[in-house]
Amino acid sequence: MAEPRRSGTGSSKTAPARRAGAARGPEHAARTALQSLEGLIDHPAEGVSAVRRSDDGWCVVVDVLEVPRIPDTTSLLASYEVQLDRDGELLEYRRVRRYRRGAADE
Repeated sequence: MAEPRRSGTGSSKTAPARRAGAARGPEHAARTALQSLEGLIDHPAEGVSAVRRSDDGWCVVVDVLEVPRIPDTTSLLASYEVQLDRDGELLEYRRVRRYRRGAADE
């Protein structure tokens, strides 16, 4: 009976490993990119509009409130492309677009 218990314990060890790997997926990349960018540029992030896997890790597009205005529909926002490596470390970021909140996409 000891042998089946060991195999059961072995399968329990593989389940957390799968969960830990899943934690490094797109959700983790989005959260990490948002937090890293906010700390660097000192503007509040509005959210993440895109996440895609790249050869070296992740590319995340974060939308940021750059110039708050009244009314809110005239505030200026920007989209930043954030590159993360496979471990979630920030490699680079750049602003790719700046727009008024009330403006429609082109």
